[in-house]
This record gives sequence, structure tokens and C-alpha cells, in this order.
Amino acid sequence: MDINYELYKVFYHVAVSLSFSEASKKLYISQSAVSQSIKVLEKKLNLPLFIRSTKKVQLTPEGEILLRHIEPAMNLIKRGEAQLMESHTLGGGQIRIGASDTICRYFLVPYLSRFHREYPNVHIKVTNQTSIRCVDLLESGAVDLIFTNYPNSRLGHGFHIRYIKEFQDCFIASRKYYKELQQKTLSLQELLDYPILMLGRNSTTSEFVHSMFQQHQLDLVPEIELSSNDLLLDLADIGLGIAFVPDFCVTQKLHDLFPIRLASTLPSRQLALVHKEQMPVSNAARQFMDYF
Repeated sequence: MDINYELYKVFYHVAVSLSFSEASKKLYISQSAVSQSIKVLEKKLNLPLFIRSTKKVQLTPEGEILLRHIEPAMNLIKRGEAQLMESHTLGGGQIRIGASDTICRYFLVPYLSRFHREYPNVHIKVTNQTSIRCVDLLESGAVDLIFTNYPNSRLGHGFHIRYIKEFQDCFIASRKYYKELQQKTLSLQELLDYPILMLGRNSTTSEFVHSMFQQHQLDLVPEIELSSNDLLLDLADIGLGIAFVPDFCVTQKLHDLFPIRLASTLPSRQLALVHKEQMPVSNAARQFMDYF
């Protein structure tokens, strides 16, 4: 099909914002020009891309399919422009990183601080998502690299994975359970007698711990599922249950919490630095990756 790139560009901005007016602002063209471009594209494709109403704009199933292909292409073009702007130096440009809240707070901050000191003109953009969602960001080209817990079910072929830190998970409880559990060693079966606090299903941690219990033919039903390890620690601290968290986010400040002794040693996991094998890596991203 002979379709002008500008039509896809207009489609992308409308599809991302789900607003003709917002797209017109981004593109510095009139709203009527945006609307006309979408009509032309729909006519050329012979497919409806948007469902229009007075209150909102929605993508049709065909529009959603097109967006899944257009978004990585647009991000790739942006990446190419950014790398050209760098002119093979670190006097500018940007680095786009995807990582979970926990990895950012307890692992990445010192490295980001060092990079900012050494290359103050490079713009650092960090997007917080779960480790699983970070892979989607990398797939679409929205970020240059990600830091993720590993194993991660979303990582398959086409990714370069570098293991940078090994860590251990732990079950941790407040002093409410101290007298009862301080001298006890619990099996996974016995652990299920207590309320378990853990991350939600859309996380590598949830995949890992559910798989671990399933290997012992046990069905884990958490009492509470959240999206933040810090919140899990807060709730464990007030005695709502036993939290499952990575050991590197348990700081000395949490003196009222203690680890539960288990009869079997939990498998260790890794923090991994990941980028796409076939994607060009900017000088800024390459320099940051060299820290690890």
C-alpha cells in the first residue's frame, strides 16, 4: 500500500492519547486536519480504526492491531533521531530505562546518581512498571534497556540478558509472631497456616513463589496481594501477616521484623540487565550498561 508516513504518525498520536485535540497539539496542526488524516487512512486501509462518540474516542480491534505495529516503529524512529543528536558523544541525548519500584529504590539509585554526575547533559528517563510489564516496554521500543527480576516468563528469544546480582527472597514477620515462631522452623505446608502477604499476580515474584509452592503440590492463597514491596513490609510490620519480599529491600530500619526460618532453602533469583539483541544501543545506554 502506498500510504504516507504522516498518516501513520497522526494515527499514532490519536491512538496513544485517544483524543483528536491532544493529537493536534502534539503535531501542531488543526483538529480538523487530524480528523481528515484519520479518514484518509481509514479509506486507504478500508477499515475503521476508531469508534468516535461525543465523549470519547476508542480504538477498534483493527486499530489496536495497527497500534501494536506502529508504536514500535515510532519508538524506533525516535531512538534513531536521539542517537543522531548525540553525535557520538555523551554531551547530550537521553537514556530510557524500565524497572520496578523496588529495583529502582533499592538497587538503581546509586548508579543513576553516578551517571548523572559523570554525564550531566544526558537526560535520564525512568519508567516504573512490574518486571513483566518492563519486557513489554522493551518490546515496543519505549525503553532502551530494563532491569528485571529473573526468571521472567516474558523473556524469550531476541533478548540479551546480563545477570548483575544474585538475591534471596525471604518470609518476614513482625514481633507479633516472635514468641510463637522464633524457635520454630516451618515447612511450606506449615507456612500456609499463616496469612501470607505478597505481590500481585502480574509480577515475577508472584510467578516464582506460586511455582515454588506448586512444586511441593501446595496451593498458595495469599491473604493480601499488593503492587509494592514497601507496602507489604508496612503491613507485615503492623502484624497483618507474613510478607514474602526480596532480601535486598529489608533494611536495618525495619528492626521490628524478623525472618521466618524454613525447613527448605528457597532458590535464589537474579537481577538482570536486558536489552534487545537486534536494536542499536546508544552511546549513553552503552556507557550506563558498562557500570554493571
